[in-house]
Amino acid sequence: MTADVEFAQPTVLRELAVRAAQLGAQTCLPEFTGGVAVVTKSSDGDLVTAVDVAAERAVRDMVLAERPDDSVLGEELAPHTGSSGLQWVVDPLDGTTNFTRRLPFFATSVAVRNDDGDWLAGAVCAPALGTTWSAARGHGAELETASGRERLPLNLAPSSARLLGTGLSYDAGHRRRQIRELATHLAGFTDMRRFGAAAIDLCLVAQGSLDAFCEDDLALHDWAAGALIAEEAGAQVLRPTGADPTMTARLR
Repeated sequence: MTADVEFAQPTVLRELAVRAAQLGAQTCLPEFTGGVAVVTKSSDGDLVTAVDVAAERAVRDMVLAERPDDSVLGEELAPHTGSSGLQWVVDPLDGTTNFTRRLPFFATSVAVRNDDGDWLAGAVCAPALGTTWSAARGHGAELETASGRERLPLNLAPSSARLLGTGLSYDAGHRRRQIRELATHLAGFTDMRRFGAAAIDLCLVAQGSLDAFCEDDLALHDWAAGALIAEEAGAQVLRPTGADPTMTARLR
């Protein structure tokens, strides 16, 4: 195995994804209990803060310092184009509205894929929860907390409860349609949870804490890392396509 090939192994990429996601999350955390200036981006409820931008810059700087030939696509900054055939996808602050309301469900999400569209590694760090989820293609998924690391899915107590995670669009018309269709999506489930951060929702499917997740108005950066983590934990994952914009993850 050449040094270049080893440098791009999923397990090596996961290590960088974890460190980058944790750096981005720690950039956000000091501002969590303070007031931050909020800007509405494209519609009511779609918010951005200076913290989003600072976290994305921190993640990008770390990735490019170690892998200067890779590309980076983030939510807030202009794309960086490299020549290596690998692209990092960054959501610096998934759950910005939660963050501004001092709700702990927010995270930094970092994932990497190759030119063939294969997702190779990803990490989601939720600093207020003290939790990092990560995965490497073909090597499973894991949960990291102050107590150590655990393989996903977790060994949870058996229960008759079946929980669906979902989210709602910022667009009012789209949101009304989603609410009308909610009863159909809930068939076979006993209840639903709505945490306001798709990356965390997908990781909770990976844990086994949610039985499924379904949402049809997400951007690439929202699901890039979480989908791989759920998939590597054994969930059946369907990513959005041009024909069907729905992101679903379901434990088998």
